[in-house]
Amino acid sequence: MFKLVVSVAALLVGVLPCAADQVHVAVAANFTKVAEQLAEDFAKASGHEVVLSFGATGQLYAQISQAAPFDVFLSADTARVEKAIAEGHGVAGTDFVYALGRLVLYAPGLETGEAPLNGDFQKLAIADPKAAPYGAAAVETLEALELYEVVADRLVQGENITQTLQFVETGSAELGFVALSQVIGKDDVWVVPPELYSPIAQGAVLLNGAKDKDAAEAFLAYLRGAEAVAVIEAAGYSVE
Repeated sequence: MFKLVVSVAALLVGVLPCAADQVHVAVAANFTKVAEQLAEDFAKASGHEVVLSFGATGQLYAQISQAAPFDVFLSADTARVEKAIAEGHGVAGTDFVYALGRLVLYAPGLETGEAPLNGDFQKLAIADPKAAPYGAAAVETLEALELYEVVADRLVQGENITQTLQFVETGSAELGFVALSQVIGKDDVWVVPPELYSPIAQGAVLLNGAKDKDAAEAFLAYLRGAEAVAVIEAAGYSVE
């Protein structure tokens, strides 16, 4: 695959309508900060307002399947994007991977070093593995390290990756598996070797219920442009 880097101006010309519209986007919680920045930048470039709703990917998909009024779905995996298309909620041919995520162990004040999870701690936070791909990746990592059974009785689950980080930051858990983008620039972070978990390819898709298809398509096009790619990569993701 190759990296698609094009000019935002070129993408927007001939795509946007004259009047400004709202684009309602369901966004995986791990992408919160980045999505907020991209929404602001897109609004300045296009005049369209982006309304963001955050949550665990599984929870968001459940809402989409119940006809929630979203125009675009930014999932934390590709499986639910594919499911959206298969079940008639997503528009075939509009899907693409907008980011590749990285899992980290965040342990403020603790030494992770070369032996993560072997320290003296009471609680380890992970996102719900059934709803959040980063939670599933955390379980895969623990199993690969042959530590899942060792720490199983000390796990606390967040509904999504945002709540998981909150558990660590408020002291409800001493450490937790979160997205690199959430803690980029912080100390006490162990970047999990990618071979320990399945790739976290985050997929985007236009939804069939989009009220303003042109504006929604313009936002998706913007995500693939050079300006958006730079923001995404600066936040700790990679883009193919």
